[in-house]
Amino acid sequence: METQSLHRGRLIDHLQLVVRDLAASRRFYEAVFGALDVPIGGEGETWFWADELFISSVDSEAAQGELTGRCHLAFQARDRAMVEAFHRAGLAAGGRDNGAPGERPYHPGYYAAFLLDPDGNNIEAVYHGEAERSAASVEITFEA
Repeated sequence: METQSLHRGRLIDHLQLVVRDLAASRRFYEAVFGALDVPIGGEGETWFWADELFISSVDSEAAQGELTGRCHLAFQARDRAMVEAFHRAGLAAGGRDNGAPGERPYHPGYYAAFLLDPDGNNIEAVYHGEAERSAASVEITFEA
């Protein structure tokens, strides 16, 4: 078996989704992030964010009046149970099933579930199987 090494946290600084209905998106993302143990980091009248994902309404200053196109985002899960909790929570919060929890053929141990968010974005939670992580996350601190 070939050894694979994955790097996380060095390519993407942040992503923005511009959504039609901020309240519906907030319900969906609060539910799936809760299942993934990721807190909402901040919010304003026309936006909210969690870790590297910034979500805003079309009328927010950052959106400049344009919706983002359909995209696929994959969130990391600690285990299979977290993938399953993500799927249940997302369905209960208005997401649509786009692939029930299960193994996928991408590599041995790849266990994932897929949901469509209120704007039709393909949102995935994935557990890559037993692996050794160098750190749970990369934390960056800076002085104000």
